[in-house]
Amino acid sequence: MVTVQRWSGREARLLRDALRMSLRDFAAYLGVSDRTVSNWEGGGAGYQPRGESQAVLDTALGRASDDVKARFAAALGTNGAAPPATGRIGVDSHKFLPVFIGAERAGLLRAHMTPGAGDQWLESSSVRIDHPEAQECVLHVFACGAAVFHLVQPHEPPALTDLAVWRYRSYASDLPWARNKLRDLLDEDHDRIPNPEYVLSLYWLTSGPWSGDAYDTALRLLSTPSVLVDRGAPGGPAPLDGTVEASLLASGFDHPDIVSFGVRGVSTGYAGWSGVAYSSHSRERSLSIEELVTCELTVQALWCFTRQIQQMIEDGQDPSTPEQYGWRFLRAAYSRLTTARAQETAQHVLMREAIMKTSGLAERLRAAQDALRESVG
Repeated sequence: MVTVQRWSGREARLLRDALRMSLRDFAAYLGVSDRTVSNWEGGGAGYQPRGESQAVLDTALGRASDDVKARFAAALGTNGAAPPATGRIGVDSHKFLPVFIGAERAGLLRAHMTPGAGDQWLESSSVRIDHPEAQECVLHVFACGAAVFHLVQPHEPPALTDLAVWRYRSYASDLPWARNKLRDLLDEDHDRIPNPEYVLSLYWLTSGPWSGDAYDTALRLLSTPSVLVDRGAPGGPAPLDGTVEASLLASGFDHPDIVSFGVRGVSTGYAGWSGVAYSSHSRERSLSIEELVTCELTVQALWCFTRQIQQMIEDGQDPSTPEQYGWRFLRAAYSRLTTARAQETAQHVLMREAIMKTSGLAERLRAAQDALRESVG
């Protein structure tokens, strides 16, 4: 039976990881505030919670399932060992730029594209596009009216801060580039082409110079790169002092909105408000990049679709869509994205749930479904 003689911030963090809870969910589970848990974990092994908190953590461990206790015991023994360090950072950046073009325009583009797999429930087609900086760029056009550019850009940055700054600075060129490319493909006036609204990132970490808890922290920072950047700097996004990254890697970093979906010994994965960061430790047992990309494409296409419905409402219009993409379509999408399938692996379920939670798509799907149902009486 696993026990803890004296809880520190490190053991509290390992228990949360074993329970596979976000910081916010763990705090609610214990009946304490988010800030309390953040303070524990930020202090690491050198911080010991007060006596009543020690008892709360004892109770949480005592009532945990055998599987949770086994994961916690393994973590205590290995101290969260990471894959061997290689001395450099290697990251494959996957950017997703969604824009709503409408079902009619989507049909025009798809007529000249390669159809997706025959069993696709969210019908789409794709075509490779030239991009001035990306190793690969594919435009995915969904029959419901959403288009999503997928850019693949490998990087070997000297530090995570450099990658974060590049991410934000490249927005300035990526967003207008996507709009211009759609204008050319559709052969329409520039003013009629809607703007992509944002860029979401997926980082596949291939190598890193960190070990132990710092490796885990690096993935968390990749999922929330804004903490390393001054986005309001006069000349555009600028790096924060280099000591910020070093300090966070040494002391640990977390945020209530970060959700873990990794499996110890197999992978490390986090979903945050800016996207997803993932590292495979066992290629045979972990998720593939194709699985991650497919999930993100689906989520981004439907996020874009529901955003259009929200925009209609905010503009004072009664929301409307082609009949086949009405509230029943959204109800089916909600069910598919929130219900585990017999063929899904446990890792895939964890990934999908984490991405759905951090994207807020489930709530958007319900709200759009209700709005469309009300508009048809």
